[in-house]
Amino acid sequence: MNFTLHQLKVLLKIAEHQSITKASEELYLTQPAVSLQLKKLQDQFELPLTEVIGRQLYITNFGKEIVERSKKILEEAEGIKYTVDQYKGLVSGSIKISVVSTGKYVIPYYLKDFMDKYPSVEIKIDVSNKVKVIEGLANNESDFSLVSVLPPDLKVNTVELIENRLFLIGSSFSNVKIRRPKDLEKVTLLFREEGSATRNAMQDYLKENNVNVKKSMELVSNEAVKQAINAGIGFSIVPLIGSKLFLESESVKFYHLKGLPIESKWHIIYNRGKKLTPAHQALLDYIEEHKEEIGQKYFSWALKEI
Repeated sequence: MNFTLHQLKVLLKIAEHQSITKASEELYLTQPAVSLQLKKLQDQFELPLTEVIGRQLYITNFGKEIVERSKKILEEAEGIKYTVDQYKGLVSGSIKISVVSTGKYVIPYYLKDFMDKYPSVEIKIDVSNKVKVIEGLANNESDFSLVSVLPPDLKVNTVELIENRLFLIGSSFSNVKIRRPKDLEKVTLLFREEGSATRNAMQDYLKENNVNVKKSMELVSNEAVKQAINAGIGFSIVPLIGSKLFLESESVKFYHLKGLPIESKWHIIYNRGKKLTPAHQALLDYIEEHKEEIGQKYFSWALKEI
């Protein structure tokens, strides 16, 4: 048997996307090049790795076994490089961090100086909603995750970062007087999509205060929600960390109702028992050492009273 590490990487990307087209895009290769590598790998097995039903490509059960073993082979191959770098006194490797949508306003500030200090460490960031972030961490597809709500059904180690506060925001020109939670029944409420931690927090708040939602709109990103608020379409409970410009806007108002703001903490989390590489440990050590400094330098505005 004479397969290459490159062929295994190609197989993993095809399995991840169930598509040669998407795999080729992520690998920066042409579709024929990806198909050729898959064929060369397939030629070494009597059983099929993939099958096409209709126009959809699927990984066979045999192929899934090869995919899992390929992951281990590639991890060990990466480990050889880390070992060489260690003996040379370098910290290298790759780190994948999954981040909930609002976390994209937070995570870059904890990575910038780290990346300058360790230029041989490659960092990949995947931004998604809470459900997908936790699923990715549970399946060990991510090394770390940045979340504001800790997963109750997953055993994780945590590094606490800064506060995360959610406020009710709406147009300052609204004709509706919002003085108590029940007044929210008179306006259009703007929700994030299913699976969003912000949506869950907003729904929990409305339920706790017996607010019956009568008019609503669902949007798929924080930016879309903010634009809808700015346009005067409705009201929403949103994280302050992604709404800095609203603090200076005369067209947007922060409404102080019972039980608001909703407060939580941002956390870096990772699976208990995870085998940390030198790069993983270096990142954790850096964040622990500098988190207070970073919080004060970049996020002091988000911790003040509004």
